[in-house]
Parts: sequence; C-alpha cells; structure tokens
Amino acid sequence: MQGDESAAEGAAELAALRARVAALESEAAASRRTPPRHRTRSLLAALLIIVGCVLAPLGIVAAWTSGIVGNTDRYVSTVAPLASDPDVQEAAANRVTAALMEHLDLATLLEDVAPDQRPLLQKALGKLGGSLESAVSSFVKEKAQDVIASKGFETIWTDANRTIHTALVKALTGSGDGAVQIKNDAVTIDLAPVIDQVKTRLVDSGMSVAGKIPEIHTDFTVVQSNDIGRVKTGFRLLQILGVWLPVLAVILIVAGILLSARRRRAVVTSALAVAFAALVLGLALTVFRTVYLNALPDTVSQAAAGSVYDALIRLLRTTVRMVVVLGVVIALAAWLSGPGRYAVAARQIWHSGIAATRASADRLGLRTGPVGPFIRRHRAWFTWGLVAVAALVYLLWSYPTGWVVVGLALALLFALAVTDFLAEDTGEHPAGDKVAGPRPS
Repeated sequence: MQGDESAAEGAAELAALRARVAALESEAAASRRTPPRHRTRSLLAALLIIVGCVLAPLGIVAAWTSGIVGNTDRYVSTVAPLASDPDVQEAAANRVTAALMEHLDLATLLEDVAPDQRPLLQKALGKLGGSLESAVSSFVKEKAQDVIASKGFETIWTDANRTIHTALVKALTGSGDGAVQIKNDAVTIDLAPVIDQVKTRLVDSGMSVAGKIPEIHTDFTVVQSNDIGRVKTGFRLLQILGVWLPVLAVILIVAGILLSARRRRAVVTSALAVAFAALVLGLALTVFRTVYLNALPDTVSQAAAGSVYDALIRLLRTTVRMVVVLGVVIALAAWLSGPGRYAVAARQIWHSGIAATRASADRLGLRTGPVGPFIRRHRAWFTWGLVAVAALVYLLWSYPTGWVVVGLALALLFALAVTDFLAEDTGEHPAGDKVAGPRPS
C-alpha cells in the first residue's frame, strides 16, 4: 500500500512539474512574439533608414551643386588652379596657335617684313628647322606658351571664369543670363586676350606681319555635353534642395534609429549603409569620368578636359571620402560601446591600460587632488560633453575632409583617456589619509 501511495505521489509531482514547465515555455514563447504594434514600428524604422541612406548620396551631390553653382567665388577658386595645369596650358597653346596660323599668309610672310627685320626673323625661324609652315607654327606656339605660362594668363583665366560662371549656371539650371554664350552644348572661354598678347610678342620678335592680323575670337571649351539640355531639370532640382536634402536624409535616419527596438544595432547598420552609399557615389564619379571623356569630340583635348573634370568635382570627391570615413567611425564607436564579447574585451583593455597608468602615476606621487573625485562623480557629463564638443567642431568646420574626421576622433579619444585617467580610483592614498572601510559590527 505504501509503495502504491508513493508511486502515485511521484506521478502527481511529475505531472505538476511537467505542467509547470509547459506553462513556463508558453510564457517564454508569448514574450518572444512581437506584438503587431512593434512589428509596424520596426517596419517603419527600417523604411525610414533605407530612404535616408538612399537620399544620402543625392544629398552630397545637392550640397556640391549648390556650392559650385550658387557661389561664384567658390567656383572661381575651384577652377583657378587650372591656369597652371600643364594639360590645360598645352591645349590652350594649341588652340591659340591654330587660330593665328589660319590668319598668317606664309607665302608673303618674308616679303611683308621690312628689310632691316628680315635677318632677325630668318634667324628665329632658322633655329626651328623644317619647312616654313612648321617653323612658323612652332615659333607661334613658342610665343603662345610663353604668354600662357605667365601670370597674365592666370589673370585672364580667373576673370574669364568669373564671367563664365553665369553661363555655367544657365547651362546646368536653365536660368540666368550673361555675355558668355553656350554654343553646341558647351561652356567656353574666349581666348582673344591671349591671342592679342601673342601677337604683340610675335611683333616684338621680328614678325611684324603678325600686327596685321585682325582681332581673333576663339573658344576654349570648359564644359561640354550633348545632354546638357536633358539634365537641366535634375540639376536645377538638386540646386534648389541644396543643403536641405542631406539634412532630410540625416533626419530620416535618426528617426528610424529612434523607432528601432535595437538602437545600437540600427546605428551601426545605418552608418555603414551611408558609408557604402557614398562609396558607390565615388565609384560612379570615376566611371562617369571615362564616359564623359570618351563622348567628347576630337577637337577637345581629353587630357585638358580630364583636368577640368577633376577640378570641378574635387570638393565632391573630398565630401564622399569624408562621409565614408565618418560612417565607419560612427559605426565603430557604436559597436565598441555595445555588449558584444569583443567590444567588452576592447573596453576592458582600454580601462586596464588607464588603470595601470594611473597606478604608476600614484606610485610616483602624482596626485589629482579634488579634481579626480569631482570628475569621477560627474564622469557621464564630461564624456557626453566631450562628444558634443567634437560634434560641434565638425559641424562648424567649413569643408571637413576624411582626415578632419580622423583627427577629431583621435582628439576625442585622447580627451576621453585623460578623463578616465583623472577619474580612475586606484584605491591607493597618500600616507596619513584615512580610508573609509566597513564599520565593525
């Protein structure tokens, strides 16, 4: 009887235990289920982040468009170095030489020169060798290169580009009006002032017939595309959006992160996604450069056109690299602050190094006095204050580059290390200090 009762009691306890386990499993499964409201919130968060990441590269282009097209001084400072570019100088010299050679009558060149000037001209042409036409052409190009290599050409180039900026606005946005015309879907610079200076140098060198050449207007192409008319609408839209499009992208991404259930993971994913989108934009600029140069007519120097293209998008490339670096830095910072095993290990190594350094300083008699306890009590405020200062410096920087982001990140790490060093409590105190301990019971 007793054995039967014990067996019955054991079976009852086993059944109760099974029922309890089943109830616990049911509660766990129910807690793992995501309520419909949470699923909708997560879906909305993902949608906002995706849209923001898609708009990020467009925002980069919009900010560049607004800066180049909307600011004449910035445009001029961007293209001013091209006056010293060897490819641009060579193309301009060839264009000036070709224009002058069309107006030089080689058959009567020496006949029209005064007798006392013929020996000087013959001597100058004789040094160049070859036929008369090639000798004169080389002579003219030599003078053209002298003019283009001078400071005067830099002034002509800068002034012309300041004037041409209106034409560039008209070409890319369909608005504006100016003396510089758009011919055959191209924005050009008139080299007439350069030709006048070359003619003067030719006359001074003994080629007096050059003084009879009439005023010549010839164009040097800065920008040319058969699709200028097609891209006007899109470019105009980007110009209008300007800085607002990148701001909108940031707002959408931040809103998506705030709606996410796992915000740290959302920050890492969003930052890496923006960096990837910017990287794709950078690759697209490289591919488009090849497509653009291959589409140019044979009359345009590809080397010079490549230099102009690189100069115009220099700030755009700089912004792309900056965004890539910024995305990686933010993702890395968010990951290191997380609960992951490797992140925790990295933080432990950091704090162990700080603690060892502080302990060594204490043994050497270096004390922080009341500063250490004060910073220790308000460590969180100091940490977030340093982060806010770094973010403010970045936002106020005119044109931050990737190196600026790296420099700010390293400066922030150094400041945080100093804060942790001052706030570290090694438990060591100077002789004579009273250390609070547990009260005797």
